[in-house]
Amino acid sequence: MTNGGQVSRSGTPAVVAHRGASADRPEHTLAAYELALAQGADGLECDVRLTADHELVCIHDRTVDRTSDGTGIVSEMTLAQLRELDFGTWHASGTSAQVLTLRELLTLTLDWRRPVRLFIETKHPVRFGSLVEQKLLAALQEFGVAGPPSADHSRAVVISFSSAGVWRIRRHAPMLPTILLGDTARVLGGSAATAVGATGIGPSVETLRLHPDLVDRAAAAGRVTYCWTVDEQPDVQLCADLGVRWIATNHPQKVREWLVTVA
Repeated sequence: MTNGGQVSRSGTPAVVAHRGASADRPEHTLAAYELALAQGADGLECDVRLTADHELVCIHDRTVDRTSDGTGIVSEMTLAQLRELDFGTWHASGTSAQVLTLRELLTLTLDWRRPVRLFIETKHPVRFGSLVEQKLLAALQEFGVAGPPSADHSRAVVISFSSAGVWRIRRHAPMLPTILLGDTARVLGGSAATAVGATGIGPSVETLRLHPDLVDRAAAAGRVTYCWTVDEQPDVQLCADLGVRWIATNHPQKVREWLVTVA
């Protein structure tokens, strides 16, 4: 697998597949990420949680109830128990799927035929606290992507709504890009990102509409902007006009097509 190569698209925002091509396939499944890659996504986004036996799996919710045919709390279930559930048939596509581990997603991303960046969100508060970041860093080190030569050439980015989670990553892997997520200008436009050393900010598209100055303020501080979740053409245009670096979307192919028309 490779870990070099600059991931960028000069002149327009880069497209990040939010939980994969999640409008067309069940979120956080191998099928969703494979489709996103085939559609030309520049990056992939995933949420990670720890199982009871400390395995990192790609699941957004605290429980498996919404995205599987089972019930239960992720942190109270082993990976073997999660493997028994179907994480795909709830979706309109009807695609059957097993739970996806972070290791499997890293392998897919790094083995892809072109450089793609993986945005990994750690969820907080959680039962295991800082162990999430510890396990994540260990996995990134194992795959050789925890210490990139520069942020521009990194194949992994750690993102979180938790300032403490971002700080833990910056403290132990200072060259790894990090993004502090938030849905208010108070968090992203203040000193929080500076205090934890985040290399980027991640406003929701709703926050960006209300506070478009966030992008310039971040740029002035040397930080990039990652905006979520951008699924409408006017919002894509807004992100492009403001100079947003990364757009997270459930529709990677459609957003890429819209960006072609952006002047």
